Amino acid sequence: MADESKFEQAKGNVKETVGNATDNKDLEKEGKEDKNSGKAKEFVENAKNKANEAIDKFKK
Repeated sequence: MADESKFEQAKGNVKETVGNATDNKDLEKEGKEDKNSGKAKEFVENAKNKANEAIDKFKK
């Protein structure tokens, strides 16, 4: 999942850059949305991992 969120961020960055360079506001906006979505997914995945680590510590 972490790879997917990183890929989504990279894809969004490319779209945003191309949209900016070509003055395509729709593509630029789509890129920003993809990048933010990837960051949100990464944040959730990290939080889930930390919660699982804490749970595992209490189980021991």
